[in-house]
Amino acid sequence: MSISATQVKELRERTGLGMMECKQALSETGGDMEAAADLLRKKAGAKVEKKAGRTAAEGVIGLNVSADRKLAAIAEVNCETDFVAKGDNFSAFANAVAAVVAARNPADVDALYTLPANSGTETVAQAREALVMKQGENIGVRRFVRYAATTKGHIGSYVHSTRKIGVLVELEGGDESLAKDIAMHIAASKPEYVSRDQVPAATVAKEKEIYTEQAAASGKPKEIIEKMVMGRINKYINEITLLGQAFVKDPDTTVEKLLKSAGAKVVRFARFEVGEGIEKNKGDFAAEVMAQVNK
Repeated sequence: MSISATQVKELRERTGLGMMECKQALSETGGDMEAAADLLRKKAGAKVEKKAGRTAAEGVIGLNVSADRKLAAIAEVNCETDFVAKGDNFSAFANAVAAVVAARNPADVDALYTLPANSGTETVAQAREALVMKQGENIGVRRFVRYAATTKGHIGSYVHSTRKIGVLVELEGGDESLAKDIAMHIAASKPEYVSRDQVPAATVAKEKEIYTEQAAASGKPKEIIEKMVMGRINKYINEITLLGQAFVKDPDTTVEKLLKSAGAKVVRFARFEVGEGIEKNKGDFAAEVMAQVNK
Protein backbone atom coordinates (compact mmCIF):
# COMPACT_ATOMS: atom_id res chain seq x y z
CA MET A 1 0.00 0.00 0.00
CA SER A 2 1.25 3.46 -0.92
CA ILE A 3 1.61 5.88 2.02
CA SER A 4 1.14 9.53 1.10
CA ALA A 5 3.28 12.40 2.32
CA THR A 6 0.14 13.94 3.83
CA GLN A 7 -0.41 10.87 6.01
CA VAL A 8 3.20 10.88 7.18
CA LYS A 9 2.99 14.61 7.93
CA GLU A 10 -0.18 14.15 10.00
CA LEU A 11 1.35 11.31 12.03
CA ARG A 12 4.53 13.32 12.61
CA GLU A 13 2.47 16.23 13.92
CA ARG A 14 0.59 13.91 16.27
CA THR A 15 3.61 12.06 17.63
CA GLY A 16 6.58 14.34 17.09
CA LEU A 17 8.58 11.41 15.71
CA GLY A 18 10.75 11.19 12.62
CA MET A 19 9.50 10.83 9.07
CA MET A 20 10.87 7.31 8.55
CA GLU A 21 9.44 6.02 11.86
CA CYS A 22 6.01 7.39 10.95
CA LYS A 23 6.13 6.05 7.40
CA GLN A 24 7.13 2.60 8.66
CA ALA A 25 4.33 2.55 11.22
CA LEU A 26 1.75 3.54 8.59
CA SER A 27 3.06 0.83 6.25
CA GLU A 28 2.80 -1.80 8.99
CA THR A 29 -0.79 -0.81 9.81
CA GLY A 30 -2.05 -0.44 6.25
CA GLY A 31 -2.36 3.35 6.51
CA ASP A 32 -4.58 3.26 9.61
CA MET A 33 -3.68 6.51 11.43
CA GLU A 34 -4.96 5.45 14.87
CA ALA A 35 -3.34 2.02 14.66
CA ALA A 36 -0.06 3.60 13.54
CA ALA A 37 -0.11 6.01 16.48
CA ASP A 38 -0.77 3.11 18.88
CA LEU A 39 2.03 1.09 17.30
CA LEU A 40 4.49 3.94 17.78
CA ARG A 41 3.41 4.27 21.40
CA LYS A 42 4.00 0.54 21.98
CA LYS A 43 7.42 0.73 20.37
CA ALA A 44 8.22 3.73 22.51
CA GLY A 45 7.71 1.70 25.68
CA ALA A 46 11.15 0.13 25.41
CA LYS A 47 12.71 3.50 24.69
CA VAL A 48 11.04 5.04 27.73
CA GLU A 49 12.34 2.25 29.96
CA LYS A 50 15.89 2.65 28.65
CA LYS A 51 15.86 6.35 29.40
CA ALA A 52 14.36 5.98 32.89
CA GLY A 53 17.71 5.40 34.60
CA ARG A 54 19.34 8.53 33.22
CA THR A 55 19.78 11.57 35.48
CA ALA A 56 17.13 14.23 34.92
CA ALA A 57 18.20 17.31 36.88
CA GLU A 58 17.08 20.06 34.49
CA GLY A 59 13.49 21.11 33.90
CA VAL A 60 10.92 23.75 34.77
CA ILE A 61 8.30 24.63 37.36
CA GLY A 62 4.70 24.30 36.19
CA LEU A 63 2.09 26.63 37.70
CA ASN A 64 -1.70 26.72 37.88
CA VAL A 65 -3.65 29.34 39.86
CA SER A 66 -7.43 29.78 40.00
CA ALA A 67 -8.90 33.14 39.02
CA ASP A 68 -9.96 33.88 42.61
CA ARG A 69 -6.50 32.90 43.95
CA LYS A 70 -8.05 30.40 46.34
CA LEU A 71 -6.53 27.31 44.71
CA ALA A 72 -3.06 26.83 43.23
CA ALA A 73 -0.45 24.21 42.45
CA ILE A 74 3.17 24.09 41.37
CA ALA A 75 5.00 21.06 40.00
CA GLU A 76 8.63 20.33 39.24
CA VAL A 77 9.02 18.43 35.99
CA ASN A 78 12.52 17.26 35.10
CA CYS A 79 14.42 16.39 31.95
CA GLU A 80 18.07 15.79 31.12
CA THR A 81 19.11 19.00 29.35
CA ASP A 82 18.29 22.68 29.55
CA PHE A 83 17.79 22.59 25.79
CA VAL A 84 14.68 20.43 26.18
CA ALA A 85 13.54 22.34 29.28
CA LYS A 86 13.28 25.53 27.23
CA GLY A 87 10.96 23.96 24.65
CA ASP A 88 7.31 24.98 24.43
CA ASN A 89 6.07 21.38 24.52
CA PHE A 90 7.94 20.69 27.75
CA SER A 91 6.64 23.86 29.43
CA ALA A 92 3.10 23.09 28.32
CA PHE A 93 3.36 19.62 29.85
CA ALA A 94 4.61 21.07 33.16
CA ASN A 95 1.70 23.53 33.31
CA ALA A 96 -0.74 20.76 32.40
CA VAL A 97 0.62 18.66 35.28
CA ALA A 98 0.10 21.58 37.68
CA ALA A 99 -3.46 21.97 36.41
CA VAL A 100 -4.20 18.29 37.07
CA VAL A 101 -2.76 18.59 40.57
CA ALA A 102 -4.92 21.64 41.29
CA ALA A 103 -8.09 20.05 39.95
CA ARG A 104 -7.72 16.46 41.20
CA ASN A 105 -5.52 16.70 44.33
CA PRO A 106 -3.57 13.42 43.84
CA ALA A 107 -1.92 11.85 46.86
CA ASP A 108 1.47 11.43 45.21
CA VAL A 109 3.24 11.26 41.85
CA ASP A 110 2.17 7.66 41.23
CA ALA A 111 -1.47 8.65 41.71
CA LEU A 112 -0.97 11.69 39.50
CA TYR A 113 0.28 9.54 36.62
CA THR A 114 -3.02 7.61 36.54
CA LEU A 115 -5.18 10.73 36.12
CA PRO A 116 -6.42 12.16 32.80
CA ALA A 117 -3.95 14.69 31.39
CA ASN A 118 -6.59 16.61 29.44
CA SER A 119 -10.20 16.43 28.31
CA GLY A 120 -9.47 13.21 26.41
CA THR A 121 -8.60 9.75 27.67
CA GLU A 122 -4.82 10.15 27.74
CA THR A 123 -3.35 9.86 31.24
CA VAL A 124 -0.50 11.95 32.62
CA ALA A 125 1.72 8.87 32.33
CA GLN A 126 0.83 8.47 28.65
CA ALA A 127 1.41 12.18 28.01
CA ARG A 128 4.81 11.81 29.65
CA GLU A 129 5.65 8.80 27.48
CA ALA A 130 4.67 10.72 24.36
CA LEU A 131 6.95 13.57 25.40
CA VAL A 132 9.83 11.15 26.02
CA MET A 133 9.29 9.78 22.51
CA LYS A 134 9.30 13.27 21.05
CA GLN A 135 12.26 14.69 23.00
CA GLY A 136 14.43 11.60 23.38
CA GLU A 137 15.19 12.25 27.05
CA ASN A 138 14.24 10.90 30.46
CA ILE A 139 11.34 13.08 31.64
CA GLY A 140 9.41 12.84 34.88
CA VAL A 141 7.35 14.64 37.48
CA ARG A 142 9.49 14.91 40.60
CA ARG A 143 7.18 16.63 43.08
CA PHE A 144 4.25 18.99 43.45
CA VAL A 145 2.37 20.97 46.06
CA ARG A 146 -1.24 22.11 46.10
CA TYR A 147 -2.71 24.90 48.25
CA ALA A 148 -6.42 25.42 48.87
CA ALA A 149 -6.79 28.61 50.88
CA THR A 150 -9.12 29.09 53.83
CA THR A 151 -12.14 31.37 53.51
CA LYS A 152 -9.99 34.21 54.86
CA GLY A 153 -6.97 33.38 52.77
CA HIS A 154 -5.64 33.92 49.27
CA ILE A 155 -2.60 32.60 47.42
CA GLY A 156 0.32 34.47 45.95
CA SER A 157 2.54 32.85 43.35
CA TYR A 158 5.74 33.51 41.51
CA VAL A 159 7.67 31.64 38.85
CA HIS A 160 10.99 33.14 37.81
CA SER A 161 11.47 34.03 34.14
CA THR A 162 13.81 31.05 33.72
CA ARG A 163 11.09 28.83 35.24
CA LYS A 164 13.72 27.26 37.50
CA ILE A 165 12.22 28.62 40.74
CA GLY A 166 8.55 28.61 41.78
CA VAL A 167 6.77 29.74 44.93
CA LEU A 168 3.31 29.50 46.44
CA VAL A 169 2.44 31.45 49.56
CA GLU A 170 -0.87 31.55 51.41
CA LEU A 171 -1.76 34.80 53.15
CA GLU A 172 -4.61 35.98 55.34
CA GLY A 173 -5.20 39.68 54.82
CA GLY A 174 -3.31 41.98 52.50
CA ASP A 175 -3.90 42.15 48.77
CA GLU A 176 -2.75 40.48 45.56
CA SER A 177 0.20 42.83 45.19
CA LEU A 178 1.49 42.06 48.69
CA ALA A 179 1.09 38.31 48.12
CA LYS A 180 3.15 38.50 44.93
CA ASP A 181 5.83 40.59 46.67
CA ILE A 182 6.11 38.02 49.45
CA ALA A 183 6.30 35.19 46.89
CA MET A 184 9.10 37.00 45.05
CA HIS A 185 10.91 37.59 48.35
CA ILE A 186 10.74 33.88 49.16
CA ALA A 187 12.12 33.03 45.72
CA ALA A 188 15.09 35.34 46.26
CA SER A 189 15.83 34.83 49.97
CA LYS A 190 15.17 31.09 50.46
CA PRO A 191 13.62 31.08 53.95
CA GLU A 192 13.21 27.63 55.48
CA TYR A 193 10.42 28.43 57.96
CA VAL A 194 7.71 31.05 58.38
CA SER A 195 8.58 32.01 61.96
CA ARG A 196 11.03 31.20 64.75
CA ASP A 197 8.57 28.95 66.58
CA GLN A 198 8.72 26.56 63.59
CA VAL A 199 12.51 26.10 63.81
CA PRO A 200 13.19 22.66 65.36
CA ALA A 201 14.72 22.79 68.84
CA ALA A 202 17.38 20.30 67.74
CA THR A 203 18.50 22.67 64.98
CA VAL A 204 18.83 25.56 67.42
CA ALA A 205 20.68 23.37 69.94
CA LYS A 206 23.19 22.27 67.31
CA GLU A 207 23.91 25.82 66.22
CA LYS A 208 24.23 26.93 69.84
CA GLU A 209 26.78 24.19 70.51
CA ILE A 210 28.88 25.29 67.52
CA TYR A 211 28.71 28.98 68.44
CA THR A 212 29.56 28.27 72.07
CA GLU A 213 32.72 26.37 71.10
CA GLN A 214 33.76 29.15 68.75
CA ALA A 215 33.12 31.88 71.35
CA ALA A 216 34.94 29.97 74.11
CA ALA A 217 38.14 30.19 72.07
CA SER A 218 38.05 33.97 72.48
CA GLY A 219 38.88 33.67 76.18
CA LYS A 220 36.14 36.14 77.15
CA PRO A 221 34.17 35.84 80.44
CA LYS A 222 31.29 33.35 80.55
CA GLU A 223 28.55 35.99 80.67
CA ILE A 224 30.00 37.75 77.63
CA ILE A 225 30.19 34.44 75.77
CA GLU A 226 26.53 33.76 76.54
CA LYS A 227 25.54 37.13 75.08
CA MET A 228 27.67 36.51 72.01
CA VAL A 229 26.10 33.11 71.46
CA MET A 230 22.53 34.39 71.88
CA GLY A 231 23.24 37.21 69.46
CA ARG A 232 24.48 34.78 66.82
CA ILE A 233 21.55 32.43 67.43
CA ASN A 234 19.06 35.27 66.91
CA LYS A 235 20.86 36.30 63.72
CA TYR A 236 20.79 32.72 62.46
CA ILE A 237 17.07 32.33 63.17
CA ASN A 238 16.30 35.61 61.42
CA GLU A 239 18.24 34.42 58.37
CA ILE A 240 16.26 31.19 57.99
CA THR A 241 12.77 32.45 58.89
CA LEU A 242 10.59 34.46 56.54
CA LEU A 243 9.39 36.88 59.22
CA GLY A 244 12.91 37.58 60.44
CA GLN A 245 14.39 38.37 57.05
CA ALA A 246 14.95 41.86 55.69
CA PHE A 247 12.44 42.49 52.91
CA VAL A 248 14.21 42.35 49.53
CA LYS A 249 12.47 45.46 48.19
CA ASP A 250 13.20 47.47 51.35
CA PRO A 251 16.09 46.11 53.45
CA ASP A 252 15.35 48.67 56.16
CA THR A 253 12.25 46.73 57.20
CA THR A 254 11.60 43.08 57.95
CA VAL A 255 8.96 40.91 56.33
CA GLU A 256 7.26 40.70 59.73
CA LYS A 257 6.94 44.49 59.95
CA LEU A 258 5.73 44.68 56.36
CA LEU A 259 2.98 42.14 57.03
CA LYS A 260 1.91 43.84 60.26
CA SER A 261 1.62 47.20 58.50
CA ALA A 262 -0.73 45.57 55.98
CA GLY A 263 -2.72 43.65 58.59
CA ALA A 264 -1.67 40.37 56.99
CA LYS A 265 -0.03 37.11 58.00
CA VAL A 266 1.62 34.24 56.16
CA VAL A 267 -0.06 30.88 56.74
CA ARG A 268 2.44 28.74 54.78
CA PHE A 269 4.68 28.72 51.74
CA ALA A 270 6.41 26.32 49.37
CA ARG A 271 9.51 27.04 47.32
CA PHE A 272 10.72 24.71 44.55
CA GLU A 273 14.03 25.08 42.74
CA VAL A 274 14.63 22.78 39.79
CA GLY A 275 17.19 20.09 40.47
CA GLU A 276 17.89 20.96 44.10
CA GLY A 277 19.23 17.90 45.87
CA ILE A 278 19.90 16.01 42.63
CA GLU A 279 23.51 15.20 41.80
CA LYS A 280 23.99 16.34 38.24
CA ASN A 281 26.08 14.54 35.68
CA LYS A 282 29.03 16.55 34.45
CA GLY A 283 28.90 16.51 30.69
CA ASP A 284 29.56 18.52 27.57
CA PHE A 285 26.55 20.84 27.29
CA ALA A 286 27.49 21.97 23.76
CA ALA A 287 27.56 18.34 22.68
CA GLU A 288 24.14 17.79 24.24
CA VAL A 289 22.69 20.70 22.30
CA MET A 290 24.16 19.47 19.02
CA ALA A 291 22.77 16.01 19.71
CA GLN A 292 19.31 17.53 20.02
CA VAL A 293 19.75 19.69 16.91
CA ASN A 294 20.83 16.69 14.85
CA LYS A 295 17.81 14.55 15.79
